[in-house]
Amino acid sequence: MASPGSKKIVPADGSEKKVSGNLGKSGDANDSGSSSRSSGGEGGTFEYFGWVYHLGANKIGHEYCHLRFLFIRGKYVEMYKRDPHENPDIRPIRRGVIGPSMMVEELGRRKVNHGDMYVIRFYNRLDESKKGEIACATAGEALKWVEAFDEAKQQAEYALSKGGSTRTKLSMEANINLEGHRPRVRRYAFGLKKLIRIGQGPETLLRQSSTLVNDVRSDGFYEGGDNGDAVEAHEWKCVRTINGVRIFEDVVNFKAGRGVLVKAVAVVEASADAVFEVISKLDKHQRYEWDTVTGDSELIDSYEGHYDVVYCVYDPKYLSRIFCSWQSKRDFIFSRQWVRGQDGTYTILQFPAVHKKRPPKSGYRRTEITPSTWEIRNLKKRTDAEPTSCLVTHMLEIHSKRWCKWKRTSYSKFEKTIPYALLLQVAGLKEYIGANPAFKYETSATVVQSKSSDVPNAEYVDEEMDEQFYDATDSSSDEEESDEDDDEQDKKEIKVKLKNVSWAIASLSLKRPKAPGASNVLDASVGPVNIDPSQLKGSLRKGNGDKDSNCWNSPSGMGFMIRGKTYLKDSAKVMGGQPLLTLVSVDWLKVDKAVDNIALHPKCLVQSEPGKKLPFILVINLQVPAKPNYCLVMYYAADRPVSESSSLGKFINGSDSYRDARFKLIPSIVQGYWMVKRAVGTKACLLGKAVTCKYLSQDNFLEIDVDIGSSAVARSVIGLVLGYVTSLIVDLAILIEGKEETDLPEYILGTVRLNRIELDSAESFEE
Repeated sequence: MASPGSKKIVPADGSEKKVSGNLGKSGDANDSGSSSRSSGGEGGTFEYFGWVYHLGANKIGHEYCHLRFLFIRGKYVEMYKRDPHENPDIRPIRRGVIGPSMMVEELGRRKVNHGDMYVIRFYNRLDESKKGEIACATAGEALKWVEAFDEAKQQAEYALSKGGSTRTKLSMEANINLEGHRPRVRRYAFGLKKLIRIGQGPETLLRQSSTLVNDVRSDGFYEGGDNGDAVEAHEWKCVRTINGVRIFEDVVNFKAGRGVLVKAVAVVEASADAVFEVISKLDKHQRYEWDTVTGDSELIDSYEGHYDVVYCVYDPKYLSRIFCSWQSKRDFIFSRQWVRGQDGTYTILQFPAVHKKRPPKSGYRRTEITPSTWEIRNLKKRTDAEPTSCLVTHMLEIHSKRWCKWKRTSYSKFEKTIPYALLLQVAGLKEYIGANPAFKYETSATVVQSKSSDVPNAEYVDEEMDEQFYDATDSSSDEEESDEDDDEQDKKEIKVKLKNVSWAIASLSLKRPKAPGASNVLDASVGPVNIDPSQLKGSLRKGNGDKDSNCWNSPSGMGFMIRGKTYLKDSAKVMGGQPLLTLVSVDWLKVDKAVDNIALHPKCLVQSEPGKKLPFILVINLQVPAKPNYCLVMYYAADRPVSESSSLGKFINGSDSYRDARFKLIPSIVQGYWMVKRAVGTKACLLGKAVTCKYLSQDNFLEIDVDIGSSAVARSVIGLVLGYVTSLIVDLAILIEGKEETDLPEYILGTVRLNRIELDSAESFEE
């Protein structure tokens, strides 16, 4: 029974989750937008709504950006010009259903009408020519909308699995008609008032962007505990505390004569989303208040929404006395690459760069900025009264001689250098945000009490639903979606309160017991077969140790942290045990384009006589985008059949949405450049939520094709990894996420260690 003030929602997998039943508006006093889950029929209905920007182009190629109210109810989506809660009689301008073939991708930051927006792309994976885009004011809002659409997709999967009329099933299979036009609506002329709006960018409407509550998504997106899910060989020692900021050095990896890895760490009382926005914005008036290095900066170029190039100028007299004899100013160029993890953590990589648009010029001395990384991670609240805060870490590498001299003396020239100024950026950021209380309320935890939705439920009938949503590429939106109704009525005074979430404190500092074995996953009533890896060879050879190159090994699971038996109660994780499945072979292939269903190829080991005799084979096909493209194919074998009642059996026989919500990978860079380590991280990733995964289950195998190129973020990270791949030792662990108490503790399905892979060694794949 659900307790008062809460409702039940039934996701695609049929499991029940208890969630907040309050229907509310979110945002500040000038804001309109909200989200909720509320009851609606048997099992409950998921609801999510708020203001977004509808992007597209009309028939003559003119781009538009319209403010629209988007409403998700269960598996249905509607788009309005006004808030339907305040205007009960208003009709949607576009409507449709979420189907299994709909895909949602976060494209990152883009300049739209002189304002920075975070864009989300929709497309049908069966026909990618059908696509459309919406945008949000912040990266945090964009991610929450992605999660909301995923929740709606699970609702659709669940509705389809329950059965129904033939017409309903056909409606679900048809998915959203992205090329359909919305019904024509009456147009009004507002004369001069409308003309004044022409040319104004979305930045004038940012106050109306939705700010959505933290608990709107499914519980599978967040890992318990604050540390990563792979054990890292770092030992950080605090060497100075300056203005409330701790400065650490890595004493484990310290080597005389080489660089020292150092970091500055501080707690900032604002959300990770708000801090990221401050760091990423280049407005000099704001940068002057906290940044002594990159205050005078200019954006040169940007790529794919998650990568840009910045040009900076600084006066050396403010940083280093050794430059005082030079009258010329100094300038530098650096690139910024950012990633937002599924747990809401931001990672920003900063590298020195060159760009043809900014060659060295007279009067300026070109220098290189020290490579560095930012990590911004939300902290869990221990009490309801505790304010929202995040942990900000700025890490860089410094020459050991200069660093050691600074530690030994109370003053040195190092305190007037760029690396030192970079470390102190954390202190400046903390003081700047602390002096501006508004940042504390620019968080997705802000909600406003409101009455339940007045949108009539009678409109949501499967048989009568017109499957039209929007089409950003072939639409008469400039003619049909006129802006005359976009002027919102004056907002009433609304009372804001903070909604705080009480988190369980993870006991990660305690000694973690070894994860128990998964003895019930494989059928114990059947005798095991002999697995002979010598008969199952792939194109990449098995190595003889960590000093070997261009090879693979299968490490134990002791280097990975997984969910323990009591995770749902205390968020405690335990050390992984031995993998359930045996890694028997790895293929490293060069392909013209991504190849799916590789297990069906006649030359694949799955189709060989030894492969057919194995009870079960899990094939993981990582499709790596590059020039040329690559496929890293791993084959994991079981010596006994899989029990259908186990979590692995449910995964094999489950729907694609069920698999997407549970297929998890934990990465770890064991050896390699520290910047690559920070980019990859050690947090577990639900691959089905991050990239497109396709599944093929036949006979004695399950193949998972992971399209890394389907995500701009993943493409950016893998591009960095490939640049250093010949010097990297990479560990990967695959597992099924435990969402229910019966699925805990988790167990590792398989691991792989890739030792310094050479790109040229990939074999050409013949289709």
